[in-house]
Amino acid sequence: MIKKIFLIGNPNVGKSVVFSRLTGVQVISSNYPGTTVEITKGYLEIAQERIEVVDLPGTYSLEPSSKVEEIVSLMLKEYPKDEFVVIDVIDSTNLERNLFLALQLIEEGFAVIACLNMCDDTKHRGIDIDTEKLEGLLGIPVVSTCAITGVGIKLLIERIKEAKLTTKDSFTHEKRWLEIGKIIEQVQHLTHRHHTFREMLEDASVRPISGMFMALGVIFISFKIVRFLGELLINKVADPVFFDLYQPLLEKLSSTLGSGGFLHHLLVGELINGKIDFKQSMGLLTTAPYIEFAMVLPYIISFYLVLSILEDIGFLPRLAMLLDNLFHRLGLHGFAIIPMLLGFGCNVPGILSTRVLESKRERFIASTLISIGVPCVPLQAMIFGLLGHYGGFYVAGVYLVLFALWLILGIILNRVSKGYSPEFLLEIPPYRIPSFLNLFQKLMLRIKGFLIEAVPVVLLGVLLVNILLFFKLFDSLNSLLAPIVQGLFGLPKEAVVALTVGFFRKDVAVGMLMPLLLSAKQLFIASVLLAISFPCVATFVVLFKELGFKDLIKATLIMVITGLIVGTILNLTIIH
Repeated sequence: MIKKIFLIGNPNVGKSVVFSRLTGVQVISSNYPGTTVEITKGYLEIAQERIEVVDLPGTYSLEPSSKVEEIVSLMLKEYPKDEFVVIDVIDSTNLERNLFLALQLIEEGFAVIACLNMCDDTKHRGIDIDTEKLEGLLGIPVVSTCAITGVGIKLLIERIKEAKLTTKDSFTHEKRWLEIGKIIEQVQHLTHRHHTFREMLEDASVRPISGMFMALGVIFISFKIVRFLGELLINKVADPVFFDLYQPLLEKLSSTLGSGGFLHHLLVGELINGKIDFKQSMGLLTTAPYIEFAMVLPYIISFYLVLSILEDIGFLPRLAMLLDNLFHRLGLHGFAIIPMLLGFGCNVPGILSTRVLESKRERFIASTLISIGVPCVPLQAMIFGLLGHYGGFYVAGVYLVLFALWLILGIILNRVSKGYSPEFLLEIPPYRIPSFLNLFQKLMLRIKGFLIEAVPVVLLGVLLVNILLFFKLFDSLNSLLAPIVQGLFGLPKEAVVALTVGFFRKDVAVGMLMPLLLSAKQLFIASVLLAISFPCVATFVVLFKELGFKDLIKATLIMVITGLIVGTILNLTIIH
């Protein structure tokens, strides 16, 4: 069995990026004994076996001409040759120079696999390398990769088992260069070509500076489109249906039921100034369907439409790659951005999609961060409705607080959570024009899933709240939690009902804050608390299913403690 994998290569060949792709987010850096030369170690799982991966310092030769090269040579001789594999990372654009070290490794009899990195650059420069012929001439596995985008990394891992101990005869320095020249003549061909616009766009979108600017622009425009389409559907479709067609029918029903009594309270709810108010009446036939179909569903449709377009174009994998370094600090990797983005639509599919993360540790961190720091579309719609008329400052403030909290909590959870977080292998596809049929089918599937999950929960939540309100069962809860809500958060005790209802449905809870005539500061604090406290009951059930009872309790305690701390800090620091 292989016990170690050594990564070796010339300086600046992308070796560290290959190492990151192989080992994931948890690495150990230490100095080689008696020196200041840093050695980085991580782990790779192959066939359920955990293998240590050692990233050796950059070196040009196994014939030491510096302290660093001497240490590399010593480390390769510390272990029996049949216990490790050497991955030689080669800059494909400088094949001739890099083959010198490769031939030395083969001559020493190591089990070697060649990783031809930067294969995207060779294509752009008109360099064509016949990897099959190169493999035959060297007698070792050869794999083309682009570590930045993840292309070829999966194949590299699969072919590690093919690396065998070599039996080449040694060359002199001069003969080695002659052999390299012969190899280059047979495997490398140069042509001239110009980059296409799509290739230039693909390159720009994965580079740190240009890529981040592009990502920020795409995200900003995406959320603008989501809000525009959502408001358009509300104003032109949903509201006319509810107010012009549906409300007259409900008014007749209300009159038939006598405008009062238990049944009227359940079905129609309370009349506001003698009329039905879809946002405040809280009836099964009034507030429940209005919230889901008129306030939330339009945003769900627009959000998932934009998300599906970004997926099919090929932008999301590039966004995952750009955010990889940031997510590593949270104990995750860049692909965790997909569950996070899905969580902005609805936390339930966001948490369900954490299944693509390989370790239980990653799933716990991602699920907890989604539950606390990622507001779903229903909650976002209500936040805009509550705070929008106070100006963008308050709305942006909620997102800023949630982002800061998401970041801080992620860093803390990464430090305290036990377990292993392996790297997720993600290939970057080329940009493509999406198929409208596929977009439509994907959109319908997601909308159907949301409705199946959301509608029963909303109806049940409104029903339970109505029963509790009718029999005044919230009074004792108000008295119990009033010192916390009033003393720490600066909210009236009546807000306890809304915060409690948040367990059933966040959008319903925020809607219950409307008739309390809260100040902008109080609405801001309440909105933040609802976002970071207990997720809706559907999300809670999914958390239990995905994490288990023990981790669910941990996540719940984190939510409670975070809510108490953040609510108190906001109350003490916000002046107006």
